[in-house]
Amino acid sequence: MTAQLFNIANIFVLPFWLLMIVLPNWGVTRKVMTSYLPFIPLAGLYLYLFVSSITPESAAAMSNPQLADIARFFADETAAATGWVHFLVMDLFVGRYIYLEGQRTSTWTVHSLVLCLFAGPMGLLSHIVTAWITQKFTSPADSDVVASSTGAS
Repeated sequence: MTAQLFNIANIFVLPFWLLMIVLPNWGVTRKVMTSYLPFIPLAGLYLYLFVSSITPESAAAMSNPQLADIARFFADETAAATGWVHFLVMDLFVGRYIYLEGQRTSTWTVHSLVLCLFAGPMGLLSHIVTAWITQKFTSPADSDVVASSTGAS
């Protein structure tokens, strides 16, 4: 059952990433990504897996985490699936942030979103650097031209 839920979670997030990366200016993409609804099933699955993976021993170990204890905890398949779903939820949430900020500021985000899909913190760092560069080297008048040409507001 855990393996099936793991596979479903991996597939579940893909349409949202595809919308943000391939069709960022589509009205449907904007509507879907401004909603928190995509996160409800993922957070629910995370909660289920989290509760399923906690034992008295793992709870005690996690209350004072040591690297070796965490490694033993994640050796369990359900715990590993819990951690992975945690990554999926948080990476998608950060990707959503990057997407919405890109729409709001007319900042190019495709590269940051792709990085975020595969390595969330690297995608966030990429977006921070890209936003800084865009802000530093683009005048407010240029931003208005970019916004009107991309359809961003």
